This record gives sequence, structure tokens and C-alpha cells, in this order.
Amino acid sequence: MNTSLIIILAALGILLIWTLSVYNSLVNLRNMAKNAFANIDVMLKKRYDLIPNLVNTVKGYMKHEKETFEQLTKLRQQAIQLETSDDAKVDLNNQISELMGNIMVSVEAYPDLKASDNFLHLQRTIAEIEEQLSASRRSYNMAVTELNTKTETIPSNLIANLFKFKRKPLFQATATERKRVEVEI
Repeated sequence: MNTSLIIILAALGILLIWTLSVYNSLVNLRNMAKNAFANIDVMLKKRYDLIPNLVNTVKGYMKHEKETFEQLTKLRQQAIQLETSDDAKVDLNNQISELMGNIMVSVEAYPDLKASDNFLHLQRTIAEIEEQLSASRRSYNMAVTELNTKTETIPSNLIANLFKFKRKPLFQATATERKRVEVEI
């Protein structure tokens, strides 16, 4: 064998090993993002299970908020029933977060509701789940950021494009979550 053939074969071997290495790291990052999204799904399931309790507990006190309750119930049904894309799930759950935030803000106008033991327990449970959901979203965003960075930077983007690795959306705060919180004393 001549030396140029050996050099070409060695270069092809190195290129193949590099390609496999980059591909495997992309698969690993994609699976980490899927796992993190699955953790969010677990928290969302808990949240979905609490929504009917929240609606039933608050409904009697807040009769004029009927439209909000109906919309929240409708979104919950969509979230439970539909097999949607990750992008659609993110959007749907951002809408649910905003509506739940609106309900919690509206509660301030109902002193009897705020004093109800059922509501207080439910409020604590929701706050705990929202905190766990927030932690899961941060974990997901970290995994997705790593994947997105790898799919967009040279030279790994060449392999990502070749094997059709796509950008994933990040969870972002909703408009309601971005608002300044006012605490009255």
C-alpha cells in the first residue's frame, strides 16, 4: 500500500470517529432534553389533577370569574387529551400558568375564600407543585440550551443538520409571571 492511500484511509477513519462522537453527543443531549421534558410532564399531571379542585373550591366564591374557569378547564382537557408537539405543550401550559395566576390574584378580593381551610391547603399544594414545576423547567432549559448550542455551533452543526437535529423551544415566563408583584401590608 502506498502512503497516500494510508493517509486517506486514516483521515477517513478520523472523520468517521469524529462524526460518530458528535452524533452520539447530540443523541445524548436530545435524550437529556426529552427526560427533562418528561419530568415537566409529571409535574403538569399533578397540576392538571389539582385544577378541578381549585375550580370547585373557588367557583362558589367567584361567580363572575366563570369565563376564566371555563377557559382553564378547557385548556386542562386539551392538555390531558391531545398528543401534541413539545412546542404546543409549552404554549398550552404557559396559557394555563397565566390563568392560574389570574385566579390567585383575583382571590385577594374574597376574604372568606382566603380564610377557607380547603382553599389554604389547595393553595399550599399548588405553590409546592409550581415550585417543582419551576425546577423541572430550569432543568429542561439547561438541557435544551446545551442541545441547541451544539446544533448551532461549528463544526457539530454539520452533523446536526445532516441527521436533522432540530432546535427545541425553551420554557419562558408568561406575561403574568413577569409582572411586578405588589405586596400589601
